[in-house]
Amino acid sequence: MSKKIYFASDFHLGIDAFQTSSEREKKIVRWLDAIHDDTRELYLVGDVFDHWYEYRKSVPKGFVRLFGKLAEMRDDAIPIYYFTGNHDMWMFRYVTDELGIPIYRSPIIKSIDGHQFYIGHGDGLGPGDYGYKVIKSIFNNRACQWIFGWLHPDVGLKLMRFFSVKSRQYTGEEAPFGDPDKEYLVQFAEHFLKNHEIDYFIFGHRHLPIEYLLSNGKSKYFNLGEWMYASSYGVWDGQEMKIEFYESAYPQIFGRR
Repeated sequence: MSKKIYFASDFHLGIDAFQTSSEREKKIVRWLDAIHDDTRELYLVGDVFDHWYEYRKSVPKGFVRLFGKLAEMRDDAIPIYYFTGNHDMWMFRYVTDELGIPIYRSPIIKSIDGHQFYIGHGDGLGPGDYGYKVIKSIFNNRACQWIFGWLHPDVGLKLMRFFSVKSRQYTGEEAPFGDPDKEYLVQFAEHFLKNHEIDYFIFGHRHLPIEYLLSNGKSKYFNLGEWMYASSYGVWDGQEMKIEFYESAYPQIFGRR
């Protein structure tokens, strides 16, 4: 049996939702246990944590079950790739130094089994959302990161949680998938296809499990959804890309046509 490539995003560990953060972490570990033996590669596509700031000598406490499972997978030589999102953009070198997991801060194009994949969290792409793009540029500024690093962790991490809550209030509830002309990531993908050959766009951030056929009739946009309610993820079996669910309360895929 050929092994598969798995994609997941938006765990948002550190905040309660349909389940507590601790319960959700245990479910994620159960999922990783279930896919362990047939995983060729694992892509964590942003917002694994709801808020994160990594000091030189300390990191946020908790998440030991997840880190332990990722360490086990790496010890078994399973490649894992970590993409930062808008909630964990201040993940620096911890998972690289401790687990050997490379961190990507921008989307990448990767050839997999003869197909071109565009992979990234998705925040800040496409038209609109200019307020967030300004905020992202500030948070990505090295001087701002250095200044924040002088705050005591008890203060800094409390501020990170505050910023996370404000971000959620700013974005509000997830709008249903509707008019493609109003979907930033669909518009980004359509524009990108004008100059690039891409078979699959793989994003998180949107918090909806989405499979959408783009206007060229062959390329597809996939959104991985989230784990606060849907517990959805993407899987490539060597021939087909699809969205699947694990112990999900809301197993619905949007955008199919």
